[in-house]
Amino acid sequence: MRQLHIDDFYFTGVKKIKRRKNQDERGYLSRLFCFEELKRKKISFNIKQINLTLTKKKGTIRGLHYQLPPHSEVKIVSCIKGEIFDVIVDLRKGSPTFLKKYSLKLSQKNMKSLVIPKGFAHGFQTLKDNCEILYFHSASYKPAFENGLNFSDPKLSIKWPLKLTRISKRDKSFKLITNIFKGMKI
Repeated sequence: MRQLHIDDFYFTGVKKIKRRKNQDERGYLSRLFCFEELKRKKISFNIKQINLTLTKKKGTIRGLHYQLPPHSEVKIVSCIKGEIFDVIVDLRKGSPTFLKKYSLKLSQKNMKSLVIPKGFAHGFQTLKDNCEILYFHSASYKPAFENGLNFSDPKLSIKWPLKLTRISKRDKSFKLITNIFKGMKI
């Protein structure tokens, strides 16, 4: 019996995962990752790093982050406690959805995860206090190759659902998109 229901999602290469909950009087078990089930859907994913974040305050924005080639990465993002408004932006050079964005809610309750391919920026806003986000990465973090988009860039016009409560200095410092930016070759 499959533990992960994997569907195509909005952009080419992006997948939405709905995790199955096996529950009884003791509690539940939910699989977060399965190499074989991803392989069946033609998702090649070798985990190089796993990160867990805690974001304390509702309304906090993290992102919009991405890794530059040759250290671009595929990510699987899951909210394992709380609820977030998750946003991805297509940065793939020549993509028909270049600079288009999409958002969805990920939460402990809805048990959804998102597979984000190389060439996408990712960020989120917490909708509850004390949110925990689990990331599976296909590449190790390389600080010299990290970049980001400005969360308030008018070209993206992201409608964050809550009033902003916190954002890091680094995330505030990301530049606005100019006409010079033609995307990332993946």
